[in-house]
Parts: sequence; structure tokens; C-alpha cells
Amino acid sequence: MEQEDINFSDFIASSIHDMKNSLNIQIGFLEELMGECKDKVDESMRSQLGHTIYEASRMNVNLIQILSLYKLGKSIYPIDIAEQSLKEILEELALQNQSIMAYKEITLSVTCDDECYWYFDRDLITGVLVNAVNNAYNYTTDKIHIRAQIRDDMLEIRVEDNGTGYSDEMLLESITADRGISFATGSTGLGLYFSSQVARMHKNAGKLGALSIENGGAYGGGCFVLTLP
Repeated sequence: MEQEDINFSDFIASSIHDMKNSLNIQIGFLEELMGECKDKVDESMRSQLGHTIYEASRMNVNLIQILSLYKLGKSIYPIDIAEQSLKEILEELALQNQSIMAYKEITLSVTCDDECYWYFDRDLITGVLVNAVNNAYNYTTDKIHIRAQIRDDMLEIRVEDNGTGYSDEMLLESITADRGISFATGSTGLGLYFSSQVARMHKNAGKLGALSIENGGAYGGGCFVLTLP
């Protein structure tokens, strides 16, 4: 029975990989379509198409997170901890999300010192930040700000928005695999769980990375806070 379970999980992972590849093709097609028709359709139609692209991209991120958790669970993920430029990563992230932000007239800004460097797995941390920005996109009014700085010998990255913030229920829940599913909002908690696992994989001098959520920050809305040792 145990062998069957292992084979089944491998089959599911392979299927998710195929779905991810197909979805990438569809996203590329939709982006091409948006470019071709942006001057031929009204604002409402452009907004609907933009939202469709966002939802497809969000689904793609979820599939990548599931595959990453599968590989981490199997101990086959090639973790690569190396020195990285935070300014470069954050500006690249902002540029990649520029067109999606434009669909909802959201301003995405970055604050990071040019000399801010830290050691971490670039792909995994980028995945965490993509998840945070996607979440902020859903709830912000029109502003998202990403700030990276070194505080108390730890790297702190904050993704803040000017929406209504996290609910009291969400703030009280622990960020674990068994935090539950909300059928009212459709939230599975996958993004936060993935992000918390990635954070904890980063260790140095007896300290672990951590993830927290809060309300307030520069805009008074939701704050996604990642700290790495």
C-alpha cells in the first residue's frame, strides 16, 4: 500500500507538471492577444482580459508551488544558497508584473538599497515574493510597496498594500499545512504554507527564516513580512 501511495504522488506531480506547461502556453497566447487588441476594444474588455491573464498566472504560480513542495518533500529539490542582489531581484519582479498591474491601475514600487546583498535560494525566494505580490494584487486599492532592508542582522522583506488588510481570523491562524480551507473565499492557505516552508529552509547561526502577516505598514493595509538569517 505504501508503494502505491508513492507511485500515486509521482503520477500527480507529473500531471501537475504537464498542466503547468499547458497553462504557460495559454498565458503566452493571452498576452499576445492583449497586445494585438489593446487599441481595438474598450476599457471594460481590456480589464476583463487583463484579469483573466492575472488569474491564469496565479494558477500557474500555485502549480509551481505544489511541485516545489513535492520536490522538497522528496528531498530532490536542488537548493542553491548563494549571494544575491535584492535590488536586482525586486526590480526584476516589478518589471515582470508591470503589465498586470496596469490592468487595475495599481502602482507597484520598490525600496531597496543598492548595496543590499544576502544569501538565499533565488528561485524559492522569488516564488515567495511572487505569491505575496499576487495576494496584494487581489486586495489592494491601488498601491503595493516592496521594501527590503537589513535589521538586527536579519534580512527583512515587506510586501505592503493599501487594501483593508488581513481579517482578524487570518491573523490569529497559524501558518501551517492544517490551517484549513475557506469555502467562502476559496483560500486553501497553500501560498502561505509554501512561503513559510521556504523561509524555514533558510538557516544560519542557529536562526531560522520566518514568515508573518500583519496589518499597518506604510499604507495601513496588509503586510507580508519575510525575514531571513
